[in-house]
Amino acid sequence: MTATPPPTTQVQPHELPASLREAGLTNWVREPLDDAVDRRRRLIVPPAAATLGTPAHPHRETLFAEVRHPDTVFMMGDNPALPRMPDRPTLADFFRYRVALSDMGSLHLLQSARVARENGLDDKVVLACLLHDIAVPGLLSANHGYWGAQLVAPYVDEEVAWAIQKHEALRYFADESVGYRYPDAYATYFGADYRPPEHTRRDAEEARKHRWYMTARLVTVNDIYSFDREVKVEFEEFEDIVGRHFRQPREGLGFDGSPTAHMWRTMIWPNNFL
Repeated sequence: MTATPPPTTQVQPHELPASLREAGLTNWVREPLDDAVDRRRRLIVPPAAATLGTPAHPHRETLFAEVRHPDTVFMMGDNPALPRMPDRPTLADFFRYRVALSDMGSLHLLQSARVARENGLDDKVVLACLLHDIAVPGLLSANHGYWGAQLVAPYVDEEVAWAIQKHEALRYFADESVGYRYPDAYATYFGADYRPPEHTRRDAEEARKHRWYMTARLVTVNDIYSFDREVKVEFEEFEDIVGRHFRQPREGLGFDGSPTAHMWRTMIWPNNFL
């Protein structure tokens, strides 16, 4: 005799509005977990930056109609699908509970930093390598060097933040004096005919004339475009460098009132409606 399945509070995809299904927005509906306290459904409204230029963008408003249903609210606060952050999160916490959610993001940063350290580079370069793409798994890929530099600027030496910002433009341009070639991966990612826009060329030329040029250039040299998933690198390997060169606020990242605290809070609660 077949057992009767227990009742569920989940709304089946076929029961959601057709516009949500057609736009591929069903994944933005967070059903209550079995141990949820209030048993309410929480809707995640994707940010405009994630949907502009896609078929999903005109249908974001459909979620506003969905929230009128009983026991349905917009997501605010902790998303139970994400690890809960400590009350006073450190850089290590962000690596463990946000960056590490993307294997590519965490392995890339940690392996790049290890390569820089094994190459005998100084602490500033190693730290810049550790943080250079932190915006990719945490905030946005587009203009990630600029986002990442802003994110960490209140907590690191100015040279480190500058190198993180400028690596974005410099990675498109070879420098044979240090053995840096245009990455083969970029031909795959963007096409062999891709040419960086004028503002990127201008930023790269300005960076070449700067006294910290080589710091940013060495980030690109140690940037790992293909990495070995079998090689495990833990954040603890760099705790000494972070301890010396990253000014961890006592209140926790996101709660210290810095000009970029809101960016860290966005990584803590990335699905908040407002």
